[in-house]
Amino acid sequence: MKRNFFTITLILLVVSGSIISCTKKLDLVPTNDITSATVYSTPTGYKLAFAKLYGSFALTGNQGPAGNGDVQGIDEGTSDFLRLFWKAQELSTDEAVVSWGDPGIQDFHNMNWSASNPMLTGVYYRSYYQITLCNDFINQSTDANLSSRGISGADADAIKVYREEARYLRAFQYWVLMDLFGNVPFVTENDALGSVLPSQINRADLFIYIETELKDLESKLVAARGNEYGRADQAAVWALLARLYLNAGVYTGTPRWTDAATYAAKVIGAGYTLTSDYRQLMLADNQLNKNEFIFTINYDGLKTQNWGGTTFLAHASVGGNMTASVYGLDGGWAGIRATKNLPLLFPDVNGTTDKRAQFFTSGQNMEINDLTQFTDGYAVTKYRNVTRSGAAGSSLTWVDIDFPVFRLPEMYLIYAEAVARDNAAGSIATATGYINALRGRAYGNTSGDISSAQLTPDFVLNERGRELYWEGFRRTDLIRFNKFTEGTYLWPWKGGVKSGTSVAGFRKLYPIPSADISSNTNLVQNPGY
Repeated sequence: MKRNFFTITLILLVVSGSIISCTKKLDLVPTNDITSATVYSTPTGYKLAFAKLYGSFALTGNQGPAGNGDVQGIDEGTSDFLRLFWKAQELSTDEAVVSWGDPGIQDFHNMNWSASNPMLTGVYYRSYYQITLCNDFINQSTDANLSSRGISGADADAIKVYREEARYLRAFQYWVLMDLFGNVPFVTENDALGSVLPSQINRADLFIYIETELKDLESKLVAARGNEYGRADQAAVWALLARLYLNAGVYTGTPRWTDAATYAAKVIGAGYTLTSDYRQLMLADNQLNKNEFIFTINYDGLKTQNWGGTTFLAHASVGGNMTASVYGLDGGWAGIRATKNLPLLFPDVNGTTDKRAQFFTSGQNMEINDLTQFTDGYAVTKYRNVTRSGAAGSSLTWVDIDFPVFRLPEMYLIYAEAVARDNAAGSIATATGYINALRGRAYGNTSGDISSAQLTPDFVLNERGRELYWEGFRRTDLIRFNKFTEGTYLWPWKGGVKSGTSVAGFRKLYPIPSADISSNTNLVQNPGY
């Protein structure tokens, strides 16, 4: 699936600009005259539409990065899902800074973003675009619609499986919106395209909706590890539930540690195993890590050409004295690097002890005196467009690195944190074993092992930093630990101050974009904005 699933040549749906919030500024519209009746007239049409549901995670449109993006009214470069989600989750934290001066990009680390930030607007509308695609597919694939189009037998059975996966992808995007924005517009397949201004759903109620959908899907998706690589299965459902429950205290005010541990254990028990070498996780042929990867966004340098995704993560990490060809690239963009807080999590920055430390330090300063200078802050070499054998990816411009949305170590860490916070949630010995499995891979021996007494929530947070850095977790993690806006934990240039400072607590949520607020009278802006 890595190499063929995203060969999509068909614009799929009639997507009304009013489906989300009747916005006057951003139109989620088709770029030709193909209608839903045409697209969904055959089993092949359904398959193409289904491919678009997944493809819209990795692509910004059907033509590559040349224009004509899915989300009209904004620059296509600010409409890629992973690039924008990563910025929201990482640039606002101790893990990453960026040197560029694009409108709104420095607002993340300075923590002074507004409701008109173009990148927040981009991720918001990208998530809703994907929800809209899913809603329409779910609606078009009912038994009644299939019957009316003469689709039956094996074809109908396959489409019904696609339908359940569409529900999962929709639930995932609602989790993204709930996590970033809190109380958001809510639409399902029961809302006709453009028929109403969507109502706003309370964050806690959206949590219940996502939970309910996922619990229903537990028995309806393909068995764990039974689907094509890159498609959702039961393990992906359990993984999202585990992540959901880990943050339940933030989302609803009521912690769910036992549920978090329970669903993490379901994934762990499905037979996944760790890749032997941590440094092989983010390479051009990382589809070989399928025993560790639970659910991925698939990229191919020849078929998923987009200035976002892992193309962004690989290119933007290279600059200064770094040689781009070493990383399988035709050039570096000299953009993103780490604050000193990230390398200081490791016993050494060169990875001699803990091999998860992947930093380039030659000509780079650990201290950041100027956010706009790439050489201030150590570079991160985690994403490399080369294979295990050292060969470059299929393209030096657009990379082949798949992005693991869920991988096994996150489940180990969820189980460990849940038990560290509530010993009744599971087994402390088992939790310690999971942590030591990660550290054993990192250290290459048992010298990094910890005892059960050392397994505290703060230790797990630091271990999450060492294991999951630059994978889009940090903002959510720091919020859960009350270290995101508070003055009890600082990092360079937090809040726009070189030594770091606290910021107002309302920044734990991003603002709903002003374009949507002005277009939908049902919406109330988040406090502080």
